[in-house]
Amino acid sequence: MYPLWLQAAWWGFVAGFALLIGAAAGYFLTVPQRVIAAVMAFGSGVLISALSFELMDEAFQRGGFDSTAIGFLGGAVVYTAVNWWLSERGAKHRKRSGDQQPAESENDGSGMAIAAGALLDGIPESIVIGLSLLGGGLVSTVAVIAVFLSNIPEGLSSAAGMKKAGRGPRYIFGVWAAIAILSGIAALIGYAVFRHYSPEVIAATTAVAAGAILAMLADTMIPEAFEAAHNLAGLITVAGFLCAFVLSKLNA
Repeated sequence: MYPLWLQAAWWGFVAGFALLIGAAAGYFLTVPQRVIAAVMAFGSGVLISALSFELMDEAFQRGGFDSTAIGFLGGAVVYTAVNWWLSERGAKHRKRSGDQQPAESENDGSGMAIAAGALLDGIPESIVIGLSLLGGGLVSTVAVIAVFLSNIPEGLSSAAGMKKAGRGPRYIFGVWAAIAILSGIAALIGYAVFRHYSPEVIAATTAVAAGAILAMLADTMIPEAFEAAHNLAGLITVAGFLCAFVLSKLNA
């Protein structure tokens, strides 16, 4: 049996590697925007279900209402503030697959802002994977699957938009490879740092991640899904939610 810190890093990397899979599809294949939007809607539903039945419930069971509520709102506030700052520097449309992303010539520094924004989106999900090992030494299968499934459309949509903005493969795959590695490190930190803390602190941290994820969904993934899928976006999101809900019950 491998040490738990190594398991945390491995599963964080596995979930993050889905970004590279999605990026490869978005860069090398011509995927219709409606298909990208549908996959994005499905991934949104998966994450909403996971943060509802896995993260928030786990946080509440560990630390009660106060820690959960404060962490949840705090995560959303921090994410929103940092996301606003990055959006002002060119990262606003980092998840968009169309022509919305600015080229470097149009907005100097936007490439770095987009990379930082993609990292901002991925870190809370990865920390959650590491925290899940604190519940008994076993990683949350639902959390890993949910993050993996949601990362594929994230990478796909963003890479398609990066390509249309004139960014080359070195930048695109360099960004997602770095984030996959950093996802593993974030999961390791989620386990190694917080295993010595009280249940209330762990609960608050889990809730912080949940709040950041929900804010990310509302700000980036859901708008991209609705833009092309329109009336079907809600139905597809529900299908993703149901898929993750079933997984959580089978894993119970």
